[in-house]
Amino acid sequence: MLETAATTTVDDVDILVVGAGAAGLFAATWAGRTAAAAGQSLSIVAVDGAKKIGAKILVSGGGRCNITHHAVSETDFAGGTPPAIRKVIRRFTVADTVRFFEESGVEFYREADTGKLFPVTDSSRTILDALVREAVATGVRLLHPARVTAISRTEAGFRVTTSAGEVLAKRVILCTGGKSLPKSGSDGSGFDLVRSLGHSLTDPIVPALVPLVLPAEHWITSLSGLALPATLALRSGSGKRLHATTGSTLCTHRGLSGPAVLDISRHWLVARHADPAATLSINWLPEESAESIDRLLIDGQRRGALAVLRQRLTERLARCLCEQAGAATTGDLTRDARRAVAAAVVATPLPIIGDRGFTVAEATAGGVPLTEIRLETMESRISPGLHFAGEVLDVDGRIGGFNFQWAWASGYVAGESAAAAALRSTAAGTAGTDSAAPVDEAKTS
Repeated sequence: MLETAATTTVDDVDILVVGAGAAGLFAATWAGRTAAAAGQSLSIVAVDGAKKIGAKILVSGGGRCNITHHAVSETDFAGGTPPAIRKVIRRFTVADTVRFFEESGVEFYREADTGKLFPVTDSSRTILDALVREAVATGVRLLHPARVTAISRTEAGFRVTTSAGEVLAKRVILCTGGKSLPKSGSDGSGFDLVRSLGHSLTDPIVPALVPLVLPAEHWITSLSGLALPATLALRSGSGKRLHATTGSTLCTHRGLSGPAVLDISRHWLVARHADPAATLSINWLPEESAESIDRLLIDGQRRGALAVLRQRLTERLARCLCEQAGAATTGDLTRDARRAVAAAVVATPLPIIGDRGFTVAEATAGGVPLTEIRLETMESRISPGLHFAGEVLDVDGRIGGFNFQWAWASGYVAGESAAAAALRSTAAGTAGTDSAAPVDEAKTS
C-alpha cells in the first residue's frame, strides 16, 4: 500500500526499510515473501524521503532501465574484495533477477553489442511499477515523503525519527544509497545515520561512473562529439599499471565521457587520493602498440603521417595527434618524430583536473566496509538487528546493469534474512536481535 506520510502515522513495526529505491523495494518484498512462505505475517514498512518513489530508477539507463547484465561476476565490481562480493551476488543471480521480473509480467531483451538487459518497453517505469506492485502484494507499506533524520538503539530494537513521526522497529534495513544523483534522494544523508550507529566509512568516498574534466583549452575539447573505441590506462606515480578499460569513448567540450571513461573514473579518483602522482592516458587505437604504429609509419613513409593515421582515425583527430607530436603531416619523418607520433596515438597523457561530480555520477565509490557486515545475512557486526543493502555499502559496479544486480542480490539477502530473524524472535517471544540465518527456499516460493 502506497501511503502519503502527511496523512499516515506509524508506531511499532517488525521491519523498517529506510530508502525505497531499487535495493529497498527489493529488500522489503523479500522480507514479505519470506514471512508468507512461513505462513506468517510481519509488519513491514518502507520509508523514503523523496517526493517520488524510485526517482533514481526512472532516470537510469536514459529512462530505459538496464536492470542487469547477461553475465555478472565479482570481477565486475570494485570496493569490497572479490570473494566478499561473490558471496553476496551468488545468492541472487541474473537468472533469479529475470525470473522475478518475468513473474511480474516484465519481458526483457538483450542488447547484442553490450550484453545489457532492458525491458521490452524500453521504459524504466515498467521496472518501477513491477517493484512497487510486488512489494505491495506482500503487504509492505510504502510511506513517503518521510525523511529519516535519526536512528538510535533501544532495548527492543531501534527508534527511528522521521519527518512523519517516530517509529519503533525491531529490525532496520538501511538502503539509503550513496551520494550520486542527489535530486533523486540519494544525497549522502544515509552515511550520517551509518556513523551514528557505530559504523565507519571508507576513505575516500567519490563519484563513480562519472565524466572526467580536462582544462578548458585542452586540444581534446576541440573534438567535442567525436566517439570512438579507446583504451584508458591508469598508472601509479612510479609507472605501475593499475587499471585499464577499453570501450566507447566520447570527447566532450568539458573533457571525456562514454563507457570506458565512466568505468575508469572511480579508479582514477581513488588512486589520485592515495597517490597524487598517478597518471591517466588514452590509446586511440586499442589494438595497436607504439611498435606497431611505428611500423605503419615506416611502411607509409612516402604518404606522410597524416595519411597513415587517417586510415584508422578521423582527420580531425589525426591532425591533432601530429600537432601534439610536433611532426610534419606530410613527407618523411625522422625516427624520433615517428616515435613521438606513435606515443601520441597510444599514450596521450590526460591532465584531468576534475570530474562532473555527484550530481552527474551514476554511482558512488565507497561506503560501509563489507568487513563490518555479516555477508550471509547483510547484518551489521556492530549493531545487531541492522541490515544493509545497495549503494550505501562499499561496492560499485562498472557500467552495464551491474549496480542494479548488486541492489537485487544484497536486497534479497537482507530482506529474507531480516524477516527470518524477526519470525524467530516472534516465535521465541524475544526482542528480535538474534542473528538471521539464510532461508534460500523463500526465493523459489
